[in-house]
Amino acid sequence: MTTITIQEAQTQLLDIIHRLAPGDEVVITENEKPIARLARTELKQLWPCKAGSAKGKIRMASDFDAPLEDFSEYTE
Repeated sequence: MTTITIQEAQTQLLDIIHRLAPGDEVVITENEKPIARLARTELKQLWPCKAGSAKGKIRMASDFDAPLEDFSEYTE
């Protein structure tokens, strides 16, 4: 984990981002106190699903559109 000052981050942010490898992180400090963390993750870790991967796993109940008894007084 690398630590840089906020002044360095302001002047070199683009370079810092491009140098980050997956799993790396940089802590940004102000007055020697951490104020932010910049981390690079792979998109696969954030969204592993593929289109159609839930096909056949979700079903709609046959009475989905039926009125609910609890709300009958509001629908009259």
